[in-house]
Amino acid sequence: MEDYIINVKNIEEMQMINDVKGLDSIFQRAKVILVGGGTVAVVRHQRDGQVDRIEEFTNLDDLATYLKRVYKYINR
Repeated sequence: MEDYIINVKNIEEMQMINDVKGLDSIFQRAKVILVGGGTVAVVRHQRDGQVDRIEEFTNLDDLATYLKRVYKYINR
């Protein structure tokens, strides 16, 4: 199975506007990929076109830890 790529810029934008539904959608897809044996990668696109992998997850526990960091900035 191929990697599911999440652009950290999108996550940051959703955090700024408190788009919980958008974040939930992204991370639900990530969970499906992980359960299916795939890998989830969080990347940042640089201005020069380079793509840097910030985080990589291969199991639900690691993703859950990342989700805690993401959702702590959301005003619910």
